[in-house]
Amino acid sequence: MSQAKRARLFEQPLLLGSALSWLSLLWDNKHIDRQFLPRAALVTLITLCTSPLRAFESVCYGRAVRKAVVHPSPVFIIGHWRTGTTHLHNLLTKDKNHGYISMFQAFAPGLCLVGERLIKRPFNLLATRLHPTREIDNIPLSMDNPEEEDLAIANMSPFSYLHMYTFPRRGRYYFEKYVTFFDELPESVRNRWKSMYLSMVRKGSYAAGGKRLVIKNCADSARIGQLLELFPDAKFIHIYRNPYDIFRSTRHLYRTVLVRAQIQAINLTELDTWVLDFYSQLMRKLLAERSLIPAGQLVEIKYEELDKTPLIQLRRIYETLGLPGFAEAEPAFVSYLDSISGYQKNVYHYDDSVINAVNQHWGFAIDALGYQRLEPAAGNLSPAR
Repeated sequence: MSQAKRARLFEQPLLLGSALSWLSLLWDNKHIDRQFLPRAALVTLITLCTSPLRAFESVCYGRAVRKAVVHPSPVFIIGHWRTGTTHLHNLLTKDKNHGYISMFQAFAPGLCLVGERLIKRPFNLLATRLHPTREIDNIPLSMDNPEEEDLAIANMSPFSYLHMYTFPRRGRYYFEKYVTFFDELPESVRNRWKSMYLSMVRKGSYAAGGKRLVIKNCADSARIGQLLELFPDAKFIHIYRNPYDIFRSTRHLYRTVLVRAQIQAINLTELDTWVLDFYSQLMRKLLAERSLIPAGQLVEIKYEELDKTPLIQLRRIYETLGLPGFAEAEPAFVSYLDSISGYQKNVYHYDDSVINAVNQHWGFAIDALGYQRLEPAAGNLSPAR
């Protein structure tokens, strides 16, 4: 089947999207390593077997979702991975005035409405028993937790960087195509991505009763222009963190997610080049495009300050962006912060080689974000969330 024909198929309703996109990804990437054949077969089986449910949801909810009211100024949390975006997302969504795309919606975007009662509860019980916390940072897991919408896009279509974990031999291809150089894609491809993106935003808005969505997606850091085209009044929160703390934590993230998703083997040393190159690409794009955001629609905060004085930083976010309801939501923020007060952060050692690599590749970000450059010295310890 030609690429053009496959592309037209992806424009069909979501009931087809998951199965066709997965089969197309398998076709495009060809080789599956022998040890991962059972995983690939299981994904294929689940995708095909759930097609009737996606069809049922499309029939039952398709019209309602298409007419769903989407708040004109959603809040986008941007920043590189491991900068505290998840922590901030969890905090802001404790405000009852805010909606979000849940982990269940992101994992099962084509059947999350009909599956709310039929599937979510048993799936949640199984998932939390197998993995009560996220392996990358020990945060408690639940299918009701807020999740990034790129996971939904990846489960519906080929238009996501997340496929780099499933097909790591083309990891750079997927990251650069759907993150770094997204603006350079043909307009037809960007339009299909926008269609998928908006379909998920509408579904999330429908499930949230039209509330303002708070959306966290690190890949959106390189798509600010595209997001402003869709939502000219969008609000943005850029959270950033000391780059020296990011290296080890991001490498841990890549390795942890890779072993859960891959159907191709690669040399793990390749992940270090991912860490260095992808951070540089994403942050250069973000720092260049943040000027596109109109005055009053962007607030930037340090993770370190959010960690030390969370309520002060949350108040500053609300005041800068003109978000209503801080006083009303403050008790919920306090309750959530109390619930994670015993949370144990991972501890990473960064040696001279890490300091040298960060200084060489990420010096521009150290300077732009106002951090102090370190000189190589053994024995540095840094906690990482």
